[in-house]
Amino acid sequence: MTSILGISAFYHDSAACLVVDGEIVAAAQEERFSRRKGDARFPEKAIEYCLAEAGLTPSSLDAVAYYDKPVQTFSRLLQSYLEYPNKCFASFKASMPVWLKEKLKTPKLIDARLAGFQGPIYFSRHHESHAASAFFCSPFEDAALLVIDAVGEWACTSIGVGEGNRIHMLKEVRFPHSLGLFYSAMTQYLGFAVNFDEYKVMGLAPYGEPKYAQRLLEKAIDLKRDGSIALNLKYFRYPYGLTMIHPRLERLLGRRSRESDEPIEQFHMDVAASVQAICTQAMIRLARTAKELTGKPNLCLAGGVALNCVGNGAIYREKIFDDIYVQPAANDPGGAIGAALQVWHQVMDQPREAGRDRMNGAYLGPAVTRDAAVSRLNELGAEFIELDSAELPANIARWIAAGYIVGLCQGRMEFGPRALGARSILGDPRDPENQSRINRKVKYRESFRPFAPAVLEERVGEYFEIGASPYMLMVMPVREERRLNEDENSKTRGFDKLQLARSEVPAVTHVDYSVRLQTVNPERNPFFYQVVSEFDKLTGCPMIVNTSFNVRGEPIVCGVDDAYHCFCMTDIDILALDGAVVVKPGVDLNAPPREFQPASVNAHE
Repeated sequence: MTSILGISAFYHDSAACLVVDGEIVAAAQEERFSRRKGDARFPEKAIEYCLAEAGLTPSSLDAVAYYDKPVQTFSRLLQSYLEYPNKCFASFKASMPVWLKEKLKTPKLIDARLAGFQGPIYFSRHHESHAASAFFCSPFEDAALLVIDAVGEWACTSIGVGEGNRIHMLKEVRFPHSLGLFYSAMTQYLGFAVNFDEYKVMGLAPYGEPKYAQRLLEKAIDLKRDGSIALNLKYFRYPYGLTMIHPRLERLLGRRSRESDEPIEQFHMDVAASVQAICTQAMIRLARTAKELTGKPNLCLAGGVALNCVGNGAIYREKIFDDIYVQPAANDPGGAIGAALQVWHQVMDQPREAGRDRMNGAYLGPAVTRDAAVSRLNELGAEFIELDSAELPANIARWIAAGYIVGLCQGRMEFGPRALGARSILGDPRDPENQSRINRKVKYRESFRPFAPAVLEERVGEYFEIGASPYMLMVMPVREERRLNEDENSKTRGFDKLQLARSEVPAVTHVDYSVRLQTVNPERNPFFYQVVSEFDKLTGCPMIVNTSFNVRGEPIVCGVDDAYHCFCMTDIDILALDGAVVVKPGVDLNAPPREFQPASVNAHE
């Protein structure tokens, strides 16, 4: 037996992964255990979990793989400081202690934290880790590889090719000309948190129009035909400063940066739409370049920008490739998987079996079991009932159909940023109030944020223009025959659009008639598939609202304590912990399903 531990750490959202004989046995992010969102510290608790899941100790490991080359990254940082000697002191002062204490001592830290480990430590290039995480997990025998993120050691965008058990990078765009950093800088300009809130920009964009795209393209960002970019650094401070944007960018757009507590106005929506339009166009052009360079029929996507599911959906609809695989943990946590698999395949020269998705639905984290839930709920003094596991999916479906919000903590936790039916908050997509209700009273977040539906894979084509999207990483349009109120929607601006129902599943249909969807089948998650199937039997609607089980500013829940705390602090009505069910006062578990009338006359009828 050969066991390889993969590690990503020290930048944002650290993680660990364990590969045994080429199979991903366990993977988890440190934040899920520490409860510090985006925790970048050495992933001690995640490593402890991975080893325990396999019944191993550090001395049992054959190798450790780290997802980055710290010395090369440090050299890039020093070069940037040398290029801006009069501007970089604050950034230099802030970053040097961390580098000298931790990042440059990564090998010693690994040895110190893995007592008894005697094997080699391998360091993969950052973008190779990303590329490996997508290709080696994909079902493709060969594929074009596209990695887009903020920056690795030097690379910001990379194109490569995967064949058999090998990846080879062909072309890259180097720092500081980064599509990811451009998007993050504009995230900061809009008053959101860098490395955490980029998806808010994506969600805000459909409320606006890309009025500022041309201005940005003329002055701040040069988008080339091949998808590469050149940023005008007069407008950005990230190569040397503690903030990402320069006052010149504020003057270019005619407004100062938004403070996080200031209202979001139509201007901000239009800027978000402009940024997303540029990002989408760049991603499409990069995909075309990857096709031209490799000639491969399939594409694998990774890197933080690959979480931009609007851009992913646009690439899919352009039909540049026959098929697309996006690594579910496309950002830094996925690098731990890529580094470990790269050692298995390219260092140890082990063959690779194509034809299957090695992420196993991304259910790679700790499991919640009935026995553990019952024991812990008793310790907490919580009142609960126990239901037979075979009856639970039908009951959950009935509660959702009756109008209740259900928190589901079932089986193994997902790896990556998406909840896929194991650590999820569930609701009725037919209810036009649910989008606002769940945002404000359950998630405690901005009302403009859209929700995703979990859809039966065999029924997805009835509603959306896609075949499968198992990891919630594609935004696709609602079919025209399912749309409502198109004329009124086109005349409405800003957040007033929230008052209109745009389809018969208004809780999951965004203001531009798009949906970020998850398709479910019985192979990936039989339990969750049963829940959606039972809801379909009750209502004729083959989907439910699925959003992550957490509140604003906190990581997704991991175990019983996290789930119970979140349940108590929010307006979630029912908590299902693998057969142990906690209910809020006033909830009627025998309430009948509700019926909904069409919101308005379909514009296409």
